[in-house]
Amino acid sequence: MAKKNDRCSFCGREMTQLYSGLDGALICPECIESGHRMVQESIAKQVRGNGVDNLSLDNLPKPQDIKAFLDLYVIGQDEAKKYLSVAVYNHYKRILQPKSEDGVEIEKSNIVMVGSTGTGKTLMARTIAKMLKVPFTIVDATVLTEAGYVGEDVESLLVRLLQEADYNLPKAEKGIVFIDEIDKIARKGDNPSITRDVSGEGVQQGLLKLLEGSVVNVPPQGGRKHPDQEFIHVNTQNILFICGGAFDGIEKKIAQRLNTQVVGFAAAEKTQRIDKKNVLKYIAPQDLKSFGLIPEIIGRLPILTYLEPLDRAALRRILTEPKNAITKQYQKLLAMDGVRLVFDDEALDYIVDKAIEFRLGARGLRSLTESIMMDVMYAVPGHDGSVDAQLLNDGVFTVTKNFAQQQLAKADALRLQNAV
Repeated sequence: MAKKNDRCSFCGREMTQLYSGLDGALICPECIESGHRMVQESIAKQVRGNGVDNLSLDNLPKPQDIKAFLDLYVIGQDEAKKYLSVAVYNHYKRILQPKSEDGVEIEKSNIVMVGSTGTGKTLMARTIAKMLKVPFTIVDATVLTEAGYVGEDVESLLVRLLQEADYNLPKAEKGIVFIDEIDKIARKGDNPSITRDVSGEGVQQGLLKLLEGSVVNVPPQGGRKHPDQEFIHVNTQNILFICGGAFDGIEKKIAQRLNTQVVGFAAAEKTQRIDKKNVLKYIAPQDLKSFGLIPEIIGRLPILTYLEPLDRAALRRILTEPKNAITKQYQKLLAMDGVRLVFDDEALDYIVDKAIEFRLGARGLRSLTESIMMDVMYAVPGHDGSVDAQLLNDGVFTVTKNFAQQQLAKADALRLQNAV
């Protein structure tokens, strides 16, 4: 400790609580906290940034390696994983290609993924970014509007990417942007309207230059509240855009197109070959146009893939197999309290059956498990006995089908009570 009139060697303030170091140097608690914060931020920047700087043709993961990494986190969807792995591999090969004099320029291939909710569109894009350690951001297309209207401009997509890269422009220009709910900016209709389609076709027009690759003036603090700020010039030539959407109702467009092509004496035979349970596998660019995407934006999303609806077997595997499976997350949480969590097979099957009933995909699994585990997470850490004592033996808690049914019924009763 220091004397009353001593000063901090760093900030110069007089303080009674000072810590001495080598050669008589003194430091106050505020400077210690500030220095610690600076060191932590520096380490975080190095961890986030090393991936882009270290990417090279030698260490760039091959498509098989990317798919194998996706398999650890995403169950099924082999076709979509293959498309995504090849597209990402070719994209970064394009960035890292040595300069050649043959005049061949590899163009950017953005991706659009079509699939119902909860099938893993966002998870696959986030997992690839985690593997490559490149700046990655998820933006929602529903908040975008045409320039000059209430809502966010299309340039806000790049503001979030810059934030993820700590405003390091070269790193941000090699990042990945996942545009979710791309189907929500579909053209509202072909009929002319008195009002402008500012959140539909207007947004699609604004996205064209971003997807194709151009230098965009990005306001780092938001364009409307800070009109006098300096713009950051972001080149989107090497930014990979992955678009995802449920495209609810597009199956009808696909079915209509397939039926119009089936003519002649072999019509019945061709119709039988069509998998009516999964019409989405026959999706084509013209179906996106029929849904409401303009031809210009479809041309800038050349890679089109689909995600299959999750069947019962896939949902059952999702509960337990991925690295970040919801059951493993709860097991790790309770393990911190010295309790081993076990789900019996009947309870897992019951959760899957209820998820299929609600038609929420993998998200339904999580919401159901959250409802079942709420009382357990509340009571077990304190061992207050409010959960069934028979289920907690020698530090092991077993979730049975009967317990799961009781917890879901209790949650439904509480919702009804709150509604009334």
